[in-house]
Amino acid sequence: MHHMNTMLLISILGLFGCYRQVKSPDNPMARAAAVSFHSLSARDIHGNPFSFEQLRGKKVLVVNTASECGYTPQYKQLQELHEAYAAKGLVVIGFPCNQFGGQEPGSSTQIESFCQKNYGVTFLLMDKVEVKGAGQHPVYAWLTQIGQNGAMDAEVKWNFHKFLVDGDGHLAMSLGSGVSPLDERILKWVEAE
Repeated sequence: MHHMNTMLLISILGLFGCYRQVKSPDNPMARAAAVSFHSLSARDIHGNPFSFEQLRGKKVLVVNTASECGYTPQYKQLQELHEAYAAKGLVVIGFPCNQFGGQEPGSSTQIESFCQKNYGVTFLLMDKVEVKGAGQHPVYAWLTQIGQNGAMDAEVKWNFHKFLVDGDGHLAMSLGSGVSPLDERILKWVEAE
């Protein structure tokens, strides 16, 4: 019954031109994003505004990070990914977050210092944000809600959850914390034309 109601709603919305089907071999139900990824913005780790418009045409890996997590060594692989593919148009963006086990208690200055000293991080780090709940940052609202991104609903369950967004601003993949930044799925996606 629920499926029938959904299909009916899609048909009605289709009549009004509000629902646009996007042909995609991976997801036949994918639709145009209600919000453009490139219209988003955030503050970098120094508090400066960063417009996602400058990411147009680049592949982006967005990851929520923490300095005191079992997955913290992934900073090393994220940096390796950044070094290997930045020249080919990949942008790695880390969003520190203290929502999982209180594992990112530091200030922006402490976080940046920790990342540089321990992992030589030079990829883009943003200001600390909330990735879920009432204070969810707009970037994470976009990443986790099909109503905004047009591709999928996703839930960030722990630190180092990865999202892949293509150069056109389409959400391509959501990968859990246990997936290495150097996982074959990520590398194949980055290397694909």
